[in-house]
Amino acid sequence: MGCASVLEIGPGPGVLTSPLSVLGPLIALEVDERMISALAESAPSADVRQIDALKANLPLLLSELPEPRALVSNMPYYITGPLLGVIGSASLCYSKAVLMMQKEVGVRVMAPPGSRDRGSISVYLQAKFAISKVCDAPKGAFMPPPKVDSIVLEFVPVADPPPEELFKFARKCFGQPRKTLANNMISGLRATREEASNAIATVGLKELVRPQELTLDEWIRLKSALS
Repeated sequence: MGCASVLEIGPGPGVLTSPLSVLGPLIALEVDERMISALAESAPSADVRQIDALKANLPLLLSELPEPRALVSNMPYYITGPLLGVIGSASLCYSKAVLMMQKEVGVRVMAPPGSRDRGSISVYLQAKFAISKVCDAPKGAFMPPPKVDSIVLEFVPVADPPPEELFKFARKCFGQPRKTLANNMISGLRATREEASNAIATVGLKELVRPQELTLDEWIRLKSALS
């Protein structure tokens, strides 16, 4: 992977942990005690810790590893959204992340402006990373096969991401994606109709624009226009 060390989230029995731990220092975060016992055999050189990644201080854990660092995860489907947020918030602490997730989520992560799949998670992650597809991981590739197809994406952090306040702003504007941006600003941001309309006009957007149509630059300018 071109990195000196790895932080792995959710290693399970250690299919990836075993080969990665041979390449260099590796910290693995696992909540299932049964898997911790299995990891002791499959990846004895890994530093396995029984920690919930959603509650972990990822920057602190990553600081224990030598640079350059990579973050790797076969993401549990039931916490993929929150985990992507946690991984995104620590983007300046590693050189790349390689993540496998449900294909449906991956489509939303990479959805461009104008796509009906685009949401606040798209804005957030595309502002934080250069994202590229590594490969598809169809359910037939696993035993036993899961119920859904997966995809592997690579995330390379950008050097100067926008402040977190922008993403909180965008999330509130995606509260009801089928409604216009103006209506979302009124309901989510408690803006008046006049304030919302003026901010949208200042950015040069159409009156009936929907949140999924905006580019990152337009989100930045919209927040500035409403401040």
